[in-house]
Amino acid sequence: MKYEPTIGLEIHAELKTVTKMFCDSPNNPDEKHPNVNVCPVCLGHPGTLPVINKDAVSSVIKVGIALGGTINKITKFDRKNYFYPDLPKGYQISQYDQPLVIGGKLNDIRLRRIHLEEDTGRLIHELQGNGLRSMIQDSSLVDFNRAGVPLMEIVTEPDIKSAEEAMKFAKELQLILRYLEVSDADMEKGHMRIEANVSLNAGTKVEVKNINSFRAVGEAIKTELERQEKLLKKGEKVKHETRGWNETKKTTVSQRSKEEAKDYRYFPEPDLPPFETDSFDLEALRVAVPELPKEKRVRFAKEFNLDPDRVEILVSDMDMSNFFEEAVSELQALDPKLSIQMLFNYLTSDLLGLIREAKVTFKESKINPEHLAHLISLIDKGRVLSRGAKDILKKMFETGFDPEAIMESEDLGTISNKKDLEKTIKEVIAEQEKAVADYKKGKEASLKFMVGTAMGKLKGRGDPKTLEELFKKALK
Repeated sequence: MKYEPTIGLEIHAELKTVTKMFCDSPNNPDEKHPNVNVCPVCLGHPGTLPVINKDAVSSVIKVGIALGGTINKITKFDRKNYFYPDLPKGYQISQYDQPLVIGGKLNDIRLRRIHLEEDTGRLIHELQGNGLRSMIQDSSLVDFNRAGVPLMEIVTEPDIKSAEEAMKFAKELQLILRYLEVSDADMEKGHMRIEANVSLNAGTKVEVKNINSFRAVGEAIKTELERQEKLLKKGEKVKHETRGWNETKKTTVSQRSKEEAKDYRYFPEPDLPPFETDSFDLEALRVAVPELPKEKRVRFAKEFNLDPDRVEILVSDMDMSNFFEEAVSELQALDPKLSIQMLFNYLTSDLLGLIREAKVTFKESKINPEHLAHLISLIDKGRVLSRGAKDILKKMFETGFDPEAIMESEDLGTISNKKDLEKTIKEVIAEQEKAVADYKKGKEASLKFMVGTAMGKLKGRGDPKTLEELFKKALK
């Protein structure tokens, strides 16, 4: 029998709001001290009342618009009843039968729904024992800073047919959430979490949790499909259960039997009445949706004549792509013939390297697009060479100063005076007698060596082609 995978994804993303979903406690994912961003509401104290975070609702509507979903005219919140140690109230305020968004599509994968809920707290397990001691010495700590943070859940239809397709979908969704600026969607920090519903031939579905990277998405789905296929080939049944991904052992591990909707005993949240989405300015939210990655890829390839790999590098970071566009605009204002490809190279290698080393973003960098375009112009005109340009760029990154001012103050411009070049050439010829003799015997590599030596003496400020011509003339 041929086994065909059937895969659906449930993706949770924490929203970038100032406060939590139903209270005014700060929503700060970078808080290091446990249990400080809390209040009676998010800790589930009796008698407290939730209040809906309007910004969180607007964010989900924006995502729904961007993904082509239908915004429900009337929506409501529901109580999802289950108890976990990191869920203070013993229930979660979520959405059941009237989510904010219905339908939509991404990468030809249909979406079932997008809804809004509150996140749980965070458990930290400290295992003191080594297998010989009693488990009572172990401990679990709970941090409620995350409890109540606005959490968006995107549920796909089971249209995904491979682990690779699932990874591609998740990566594109992460990009879109960042372009919309509704979530940082950083999987390593837990801002975005993925659960995969996996089955073969649309049979018994298994949910796989604890997936915290795109690579793990692919590995977990492949491993679970292989496990199910082995069971079916042996004539055994696949259990309807929730399994966790064990990153160390590269396997899925049974956690519990899978709950059904009836197990959660959903009912309308009595403290939050249904509301109409028309009360939000839907047209303004629609206008606020920026150009998305798919459209940007097409435009960049056409406007800037970049190959798909280069386009993908730019599109993968919205701030970098915006910086690139502004720099290109300035470059073409200086001279339409200046090289966009050279600009791309300096941006994505030298400048990006400096940004990553300093652990800042393009927005936080002191270099502005106009100055990078000016540096490319100086290189193109031969006023500064590659080595000098890299030194200038580093100074620009440190100070934010204009490249020409740095070039002049640091004396990094190209030496074009032939007398200065000829003086250096004479010094090299006098010092490198063996290289001179080898060149006269026909060894061209010796000429390259002498040019390199001269470049060193000139601190990279001499044009190699000019130096080579002058060396040939001097050695005749």
